[in-house]
Amino acid sequence: MKLMNISLFSGAIFAFLIIYLGSKENTVNYKVQNEKSVMGIERSSYGVTENDEKVEVFKLYNLKGIQVSIITYGGRITAVETPDKNGNKENVILGFKNLEQYEKPNPYFGALVGRYGNRIAKGKFTLNNIEYQLAKNNGENSLHGGLVGFDKVVWKVAEIEENETSVVLKLSYLSKDMEEGFPGNLKTTVTYTLNYDNSLDVLYEATTDKTTIVNLTQHSYFNLSGDFSQTILDHVVEINADKFVPVDNTLIPTGNLASVDDTPFDFRAPTLVGKHINSKNEQVTLGGGYDHCWVLNNQGKGYRSVAKAYHPASGRTMEVLTDQPGVQFYTGNFLDGTLPTPNGGVFGKRSGFCFETQHYPDAPNQPQFPSTVLEPGEKYETKTTFKFSVN
Repeated sequence: MKLMNISLFSGAIFAFLIIYLGSKENTVNYKVQNEKSVMGIERSSYGVTENDEKVEVFKLYNLKGIQVSIITYGGRITAVETPDKNGNKENVILGFKNLEQYEKPNPYFGALVGRYGNRIAKGKFTLNNIEYQLAKNNGENSLHGGLVGFDKVVWKVAEIEENETSVVLKLSYLSKDMEEGFPGNLKTTVTYTLNYDNSLDVLYEATTDKTTIVNLTQHSYFNLSGDFSQTILDHVVEINADKFVPVDNTLIPTGNLASVDDTPFDFRAPTLVGKHINSKNEQVTLGGGYDHCWVLNNQGKGYRSVAKAYHPASGRTMEVLTDQPGVQFYTGNFLDGTLPTPNGGVFGKRSGFCFETQHYPDAPNQPQFPSTVLEPGEKYETKTTFKFSVN
């Protein structure tokens, strides 16, 4: 009898442990899933470059249904999945389905751009009476950091953080002295932060040990319809700028700042992208559409709302906030139908637009423009936010 009771007691204990452990495991799983559904970040392998460097992909997401995918190759945003007015989630960022495509020549899809975003005339500039020669990778000019800019290097993961209101991915890269012709060892970090309110912050920071120039930006192409077979001509854009930067036939600034009054460049009120994009305006013709830097208003106020894009059919809206003096509004004029979309189509002309927050093009050679010089002991720091919503 005693033996039977012991046996029954042991069996009961065993059963209890199974139930308890199973219950505990379920609780842990549920807790993780619940935390992920609020704010979360997933890390996984994305592939290996031609130089045998490992590349990772990070997926940042929140409860409201937005998900941002970022790879360490070029610090590129490969996708932003966000709901439309009916709750349907779609990717609104132009990009590829694998690393191999990103390593092939492409127009900086989703990339971090540096050391100098935009163009520098004839690839030359002078600092402290020393002339520096950069690679000419855009006709006679240097564009977006040269032949191997920040868009083509593998960034290191410096920090990952999750909390109740945001998820953070901090990337770092050391650009060595004279890399691509730029002086100074430039220590750079870019911090992507996805917030609970569906905003994506991009914080750029850099220091140098030698006088240099810096102008970092983010080169994502957006199509808020989520349908890359369609152009962005039906998007409504607003840019808070009274002036823009006119360019010559090589897209280098003339040195003047022109008023947007009575021109196709007036986006101070919400305006359809396609309304004047094919006009006979000389500047529109030179750019093949819009490929210009707007001189943003309220520069003395620092971080502020500067631009918006709205897609009426889907209801998606994207607001841009920054502390930068300019934004390059580019309408994908050079996309030519040769690059593949992730779903089997191709990216045609004007299937995406860019809002590249930055200093003005060729600023190192235009002393009347805001300076892009960074000295040892100083810190380059600038913030841009892309905020998504539906109307």
